[in-house]
Amino acid sequence: MSRAEIMMIITGIGETLLMVFVSTFCGYVFGLPLGIALYMSDQDGIRPNRTLYRILDVIVNIGRSIPFIILLILIIPFTRMLVGKSYGTIATIVPLTVSAIPFIGRMVESSLKEVDKGVIEAAQSMGASDLQIITKVLLKEARPSLINGATIALGTIVGYSAMAGTVGGGGLGDIAIRYGYYRYQTNIMLVTVAIIVILVQLFQFAGNRLSRIMDKRKNQ
Repeated sequence: MSRAEIMMIITGIGETLLMVFVSTFCGYVFGLPLGIALYMSDQDGIRPNRTLYRILDVIVNIGRSIPFIILLILIIPFTRMLVGKSYGTIATIVPLTVSAIPFIGRMVESSLKEVDKGVIEAAQSMGASDLQIITKVLLKEARPSLINGATIALGTIVGYSAMAGTVGGGGLGDIAIRYGYYRYQTNIMLVTVAIIVILVQLFQFAGNRLSRIMDKRKNQ
């Protein structure tokens, strides 16, 4: 590989990490409250609301059922309205965030449901408000599971960011498509694929490590 190709791949790594971390952060800004609302309004939740839960549940199911490549094209007008264009690294963050929100929301709901109901009942008996239960009991007790969920979300979004390369999304996926597929430079495609795999493995290792540390602290 030439020096120019190496620099291009390094730039691609930076673009991929930017897309993944920004879209994951934005996904949690909206997905975390969504997951909490799903948990709270469920029939076994703290504030059961059948109508609200059904509405949120349908929204999440629809969002998760749309393939990312279709969603990417479907919301092009929305993406263009927000960032002024529909291609490139910054533009790709928009569909990545939209696809991440329902996915994260469902994982947060699942993590909160793992919290021992006895702990919640104890907090309620001591007069804790709903906000206090959410912040000081649910989110605290569910930290290991929430971290595992964030790890899964990062890995999934890395895959989505690579898929966005088919429509000029930037990052490693774009490099793999432009050079590995259209120009038949197999070496570049193999390198980009290997880097994507390594990134996912690193995220998984770091997430598992942090989850174990948090779990040990909880049990002390």
